[in-house]
Amino acid sequence: MERELSDRGLTDVIVSSTGCLKVCDRGPAMVIYPENWWYGKVENESVIDEIIDALEDGKTAEKYIL
Repeated sequence: MERELSDRGLTDVIVSSTGCLKVCDRGPAMVIYPENWWYGKVENESVIDEIIDALEDGKTAEKYIL
C-alpha cells in the first residue's frame, strides 16, 4: 500500500494499522486523517484505488463513505 501511494507521488502519507474501529458490519474499514473520512467495505485493491483516486482529486469516494 505504501509503495502504491509513493508511486502516485503521495509521499506525505503514513499508513498504519489499528484495532477494532467498531464498524464490523461495514468493514473492512479505513479512516483518512486529518479529514476524518471513514470508508467501509474496503474489500479489495480496486476499492483502495478508487479511494486514492478521489484523494488525489481532493474529494471523497462517496460510494464507500460511512
